[in-house]
Amino acid sequence: MKGILGRKLGMTQVFRDDGRVVPVTVIEAGPCIVLQKKTADVDGYEAIQLGFADKKGRRANRPETGHAAKAGAAPKKYIREIRDVDLGQYEVGQELRADVFTPGELVDVSGISKGKGYAGAIKRHNQARGPMAHGSKYHRGVGSLGSIAPNRVFKGQTLPGRMGGERVTVQNLEVVAVDPERNLLLVKGAIPGPRNSFVTVRSAVKATVK
Repeated sequence: MKGILGRKLGMTQVFRDDGRVVPVTVIEAGPCIVLQKKTADVDGYEAIQLGFADKKGRRANRPETGHAAKAGAAPKKYIREIRDVDLGQYEVGQELRADVFTPGELVDVSGISKGKGYAGAIKRHNQARGPMAHGSKYHRGVGSLGSIAPNRVFKGQTLPGRMGGERVTVQNLEVVAVDPERNLLLVKGAIPGPRNSFVTVRSAVKATVK
């Protein structure tokens, strides 16, 4: 398992050698700093803590500044842990760049999805609408909420509400190209979040041959 932190820059397309066009998402992947190594003896699990994108000094508190200083780095805006890694390959203060991945590898990308605001049941839960005939009194409503006897709405009922703004992971995306000089990863397909949002890229946990 390996991973890196980055920022979603947007989408474009590339052409393969056989002429096929492939939609890709461009990710600014790193440079990331290893801020901490967590071991099973001390923390109960093994992981590395990565930091990405410098934070202004006046926006960082003393614990953040001191924690980053142990790795010889500035405080970071985006900090995440990557578990199940080989701790022997990493040292505190080490810099990770986009070339940790190679073209053809499969990755899982996690990010915060775009916020949609208040949305109805059809948009939010992909429910079907009622008939649109003039006599129908049910078009885009939530439909039945269950039996009468409980006299309440059960928890988890698919109702209108705030949509988006949740942590989403898209699995098994192919790394189409890597640009180490500019720290860019080109990943096939779409990933969660708007432009300039932070994402975490990890090795695919359910990797399948494509």
